[in-house]
Amino acid sequence: MTLRVDLVVPVKPLPGAKTRLRGAADGGVGDLGAHLRLALALARDTVHAAVSAAAVRDVVVISSDPAVALEAGPLGAEVVTDPGRGLNGALRHGAGILRSRDAGSAIGALQADLPALRPSELDDAVARAAALFATGVQRVFQPDEPGTGTTLLIAAPGLDLAPRFGGASAAAHRASGAVVLPGDRPGLRRDVDTAADLDAAAVLGVGDWTRAVIASRDGGTHRRGHPEFICDVGCLFGPHDPGAKQSPRE
Repeated sequence: MTLRVDLVVPVKPLPGAKTRLRGAADGGVGDLGAHLRLALALARDTVHAAVSAAAVRDVVVISSDPAVALEAGPLGAEVVTDPGRGLNGALRHGAGILRSRDAGSAIGALQADLPALRPSELDDAVARAAALFATGVQRVFQPDEPGTGTTLLIAAPGLDLAPRFGGASAAAHRASGAVVLPGDRPGLRRDVDTAADLDAAAVLGVGDWTRAVIASRDGGTHRRGHPEFICDVGCLFGPHDPGAKQSPRE
């Protein structure tokens, strides 16, 4: 039987998310509105890719940010309030919700800063995971581009996710018995923590919302005080919102 995975995607409150990216959306100015646009765009493109993957059954976003809830739901994800127990606590909370609905499901944790992720990469990762699970492997993970972090962790059907994200999570997951997924999936590896990471993701090809933020930056609309970036939750994407285009990127 073909394996399908339920994914948990944690998203921090946007003002405190991706702090090393502050300024990457506006040429170094550091405007809060521009930063919120970028942080939300990264999450939207990641969630859109996840819900568009054939190998993904359900996506649960864990977040206490109202803007995230407002935008992730229409993409096809379920949004659950963050219990406030840190990143791994949020992942365990989401996994527990999914496990309560289907004790035999395969559950995964996906980081929310993967704007170059393609649905086909998730499909490939899940297929590789299924092959490893058939040999007795219990958990698999995808290291990030530098090789120190983790962007995706999947537990075999019915087994504990046991997340160990934060810091050198690749080594922590490997030490816990998880196995590295074979194969080349550059969009799945390319998480975005710095302006250089964002540029590298753009070379791979990012999703519609992140592309709109980059276009605004490169088009010169990032100057401090520009009306596009004086906004609250309801206008984070302003006139550049590409939400009408919902086709997955392959």
